[in-house]
Amino acid sequence: MFCEKVMELIRELQRSNEGQLPAFNEDGLRQVLQEMESLYEQNQTDVIRALRWEYGSVLPANVRFHMCAEEKSLASFMRSLGGGEGLDITQDMKPPKSLYIQVRCLKDHGELEIDDGTVILKKNSQHFLPRWKCEQLIRQGVLEHVMS
Repeated sequence: MFCEKVMELIRELQRSNEGQLPAFNEDGLRQVLQEMESLYEQNQTDVIRALRWEYGSVLPANVRFHMCAEEKSLASFMRSLGGGEGLDITQDMKPPKSLYIQVRCLKDHGELEIDDGTVILKKNSQHFLPRWKCEQLIRQGVLEHVMS
């Protein structure tokens, strides 16, 4: 529809007598602009969705810098879920089969606090940890999921 409406507006200009402008088609122009805005918003949503799946709930600063307040609000929304604990809704597209996974540390990372205490993540060490604590570190390349 967008292209059809644009072409119709251009044809109107071409059909006009030389040296004369046709009446301003405000309705047609408004429809084209609304369609362009809708397409832009849909594209922006798709890009942000892809970035959220790639980076998780914490986007890099250079990406956040170009986002408006509404686009940044996902993090505050997720912090409000789960009874004050927060819930990262960007982690799994499907429910996980188990809540704990075996991981190998790819580089020294220091301490990781979990419910049972603290785990020290040293290069080549292996751990059995809660999946939700590991997902972001796996995306960052600190841990790798060890398939048994």
